Amino acid sequence: MPEEHKKLHPAAFRELEPGETYEPIVPASDAPLEVTARSVGIGLAMAVLFSLASAYLALKAGQGMEPAIPIAILAVGLAGVFARRSTILENVIIQSIGAASGAVVAGAVFTIPALYMLGVKVSFWHIFLTAFFGGCLGIFFLIPLRQFLMVKEHGHLPFPEAMATTEILVTGEGAGSQAKVLVWSAGVAFLFDLGVLAFGLWREIITLHSVRIGAWLEDRFAMAFRVDGLAAIVGLGYIVGLKYAAIIASGSFLSYLVLVPFVHFIGAHLTGIIPPGTVPISEMGVDAIFSNYVRLIGIGGIAGAGLMGIIRSFPSIMQSFRLGIKGISTSREGGGAVARTDRNLGMRTVLLGVGAVAACLFAFFRTGLVGTTVGLVGVAIALVISFLFTLVAARAIGLIGTNPVSGMTLVTLIITSVILARLGLSGEKGMFVALIIGGVVCTALAVAGAFATDLKIGYWIGATPRNQQMYKFSGVLVSAAACALAMMLLGSTYQFGSQQMPAPQASAMREIIVGLMGGGAGVQWILFAFGVIISLILAISGVPALAFALGMYLPIQLNTAVLLGGLIAYLVGKSTKDEKLAKERGERGVLVASGYIAGGSIAGVVAAVIAAAGWQARLTLPWPGTSFDSWGEILAIVMVALLSVFMYRYSIRSRRGE
Repeated sequence: MPEEHKKLHPAAFRELEPGETYEPIVPASDAPLEVTARSVGIGLAMAVLFSLASAYLALKAGQGMEPAIPIAILAVGLAGVFARRSTILENVIIQSIGAASGAVVAGAVFTIPALYMLGVKVSFWHIFLTAFFGGCLGIFFLIPLRQFLMVKEHGHLPFPEAMATTEILVTGEGAGSQAKVLVWSAGVAFLFDLGVLAFGLWREIITLHSVRIGAWLEDRFAMAFRVDGLAAIVGLGYIVGLKYAAIIASGSFLSYLVLVPFVHFIGAHLTGIIPPGTVPISEMGVDAIFSNYVRLIGIGGIAGAGLMGIIRSFPSIMQSFRLGIKGISTSREGGGAVARTDRNLGMRTVLLGVGAVAACLFAFFRTGLVGTTVGLVGVAIALVISFLFTLVAARAIGLIGTNPVSGMTLVTLIITSVILARLGLSGEKGMFVALIIGGVVCTALAVAGAFATDLKIGYWIGATPRNQQMYKFSGVLVSAAACALAMMLLGSTYQFGSQQMPAPQASAMREIIVGLMGGGAGVQWILFAFGVIISLILAISGVPALAFALGMYLPIQLNTAVLLGGLIAYLVGKSTKDEKLAKERGERGVLVASGYIAGGSIAGVVAAVIAAAGWQARLTLPWPGTSFDSWGEILAIVMVALLSVFMYRYSIRSRRGE
């Protein structure tokens, strides 16, 4: 039977009956092309592309992109470009290598930007090695669990994202047209965002000052309502959906329409300086009040939501520990007597790999940072916590498709800070080491969760696990390098923790670790406590506390743009009463939104390159007179409206019309 006509086994997504065995698309007896120059080359190119996009988006909007499905669509869409059509196993390798990008970036952005905020000099090697070591640990620690999680637990763990990606790789239905939609949308978003960020053709942020409403609100009530008109942020809102977009935006509404005006009202009657502010509140504008006071409440909310997530998941964590130890005992060494679809890297290789990473990490700590004792303790913390939480991350991905990285990273930082402080290491050096350990652990957990998805895809289709495992390291290597370059570029162009590049998770980690280890003015604990209490109230009320707290921390213009994208998703879903057609339009809209995210995010990186090279001033087009603020904003309103209409119309466009 030709490969493109094969279907998944009826038991692919359910438990096996007694005596029933699962047969993948490609049987163990077959050996089609899998690891080729084409599959590895395209996979590495995808890793670079999506690492750059993910880094920009995560630092800008606090949420990264999930690259697995877009990469799968592009892999299948490119399969017919070559004289020899790519095999399905080549596409699995492309997806597996490329998907390392989102995981590596997700791990790095939680901690590394905090080093910039602390004023620590950060080099390429600091970022690269932290991400690479963490990614390698995530792969090594998951390999012994593969037989248990993918085979023994078949049907018990649904792996929702892996299921969707597998369907794309298997059916390939409409993959060419899907890839076309993705590429066209990315092109539109790239040109749109580049026109704003690099050439200044119109304003990025709509403040409504041009129609007097914005200035009146800020001057009279210290309120602000703004919209960021970047395509990448609008696309993110579509993916998030109206429900969660509304929750995130509600956090901003509380901050900018309630808390900031309240602090301004109280401060207007005070003459002294209230820390952490450096001038009286009566002399502060909206943004200064938000940055000095209200933002810290959002940080407390993020931390509180992360800790509550760990507490709620504690029974599942303990179960994961027990099942994980059981899973390791069921792992088998790769060898000639083992079927192709069951061949893994052997335990000897895994142990040697973990030992090599531990030795390199110790050498990294010892290079002018800490003494032998602290170095060994740091390595032990990274290894133990990475191993224990890897079980949690992989099982969480299998159950609900979500990895609780934020809470686990927060716990890691708290444990690490307390231990290092007891060993006498504090201040800047202690915070640096703690954040590096946190970065290694966070990346390990993110990569382990994403790799669990990859291995499940390979199990359903019939890939060779050993090949996925070996070449996943190449994806992590390239992604870590691309992430480091992107972060250094963005860090030199923007200020992490600012309105332009908020980096919310890292900001929260920075405030907490400064409070624990000293080294300067840290979080104001009363404001931090307010945020924790708000997150607790939200959790009791059934509102996703992390999403709301993230909205409280981020500038309002980002979250109103996310809300706009969520509203477009809602309108696309309501564009027809035909359920099947509505589903098709929604899925097409996801492709358009993914293109917006990828293209717009790459434009952000390119704009940073232009700014860093000093070309921006020469390229920016001058507006006549001094009315750019007004005319630029009016044009921005028009352009964002056109961008939204294009997204809606392109999403509901029928395939016959292409």
